Amino acid sequence: MHYQGSMMVDICDIDLIGTKLEQDGLVVHLTKEYYQQEVIEQKYAGQLLQKCDIANLVGDRIIKQAIEMKLAKEVSIRKIAGVPFLMIYKFQH
Repeated sequence: MHYQGSMMVDICDIDLIGTKLEQDGLVVHLTKEYYQQEVIEQKYAGQLLQKCDIANLVGDRIIKQAIEMKLAKEVSIRKIAGVPFLMIYKFQH
């Protein structure tokens, strides 16, 4: 997906698809329509993370992969109802 000229990916661990997270009045629906346009393997997810400019990630496995690739630091992870979320923006000159 492209957003304002940047390549953006939204990746969610498959086991979280279809869940509803609630915390302190905030409700997040991890819908199939938004996150499951395509089911991908871990290797392809890594390729997308390498190429993208913006990444919106949800779940332990995909976020662990991004951290191991040194695309973000653990301090950047936020949790909603115990589920980790991470947004990555790669700024380019």
